[in-house]
Amino acid sequence: MPGDDAIVAIAGGVDPSAVQEAAHAAASALVHGARSARDAEVTRRVVRLAQDEGLEVIAELWADAPADSLAGALWRLYVLRTWVLRQPVAVSRQYAEGRRHAPVLEVVAGVADPPGPEEVVAVVDAVLTGVAEGDFAVTLERAAAFCRILAVGRAHHADALVPPTEEDAATTLTRSAARLLRTAEQLEHVATRWRAGELG
Repeated sequence: MPGDDAIVAIAGGVDPSAVQEAAHAAASALVHGARSARDAEVTRRVVRLAQDEGLEVIAELWADAPADSLAGALWRLYVLRTWVLRQPVAVSRQYAEGRRHAPVLEVVAGVADPPGPEEVVAVVDAVLTGVAEGDFAVTLERAAAFCRILAVGRAHHADALVPPTEEDAATTLTRSAARLLRTAEQLEHVATRWRAGELG
C-alpha cells in the first residue's frame, strides 16, 4: 500500500494550511528572534535577507500569505526593498515628487533631504532594521508612509505623460500607484493588529 507521502502527492502536494503555518512560524521567528538577539550581525542578516537568499526563496515562503499577517507584511517589506535597490534613481525622483504633495507623510517615512538614490535605499534599510530592533508597528507605519509618498509621486508622473504615445506608460504608473496605496493600507492594518496583540 502507498505510504503517506504518496497520498499527499496524489492529493496535489503539500497541504496549503501546513505551508501557511510554516510561513507564519518563519515570520514570527524572524521578528521575535531578531528582537531577542539584538545583535548587529543578526540585524544585518535581517536587512539583507532578500539579497543574500534571493527574493524567490522568500516568495516560496511568504508571497501567498494573507496581507494582514506577519508573513504577508514581511513579504511586502522585502519586495519594497528589492524594488528600491533595483531602481533607486527612479524611486528617488518619484519620492521627491510625492513629498511635495504629502509633507506630513514625509516626516513619518524619515527620508533624508534631499531624497536621492542613496537616501531612499537607506530608508528601506532602516525600515528593515526596525524589524529587528525597533517598534515593529512604527516600522510598518514608516514603510506605509514611504509607499503613500511614492504613490503620490507616481500618480503625478502619470499625469505629466500627456502625449498619446505615452498613454500606456501613464496607465502603468497609475496602476502601480494604486498598488502602492493598497500596500500602504495593508501595512497599516498589520501595524494595528500588532499593537492589539493579534499577531504572534
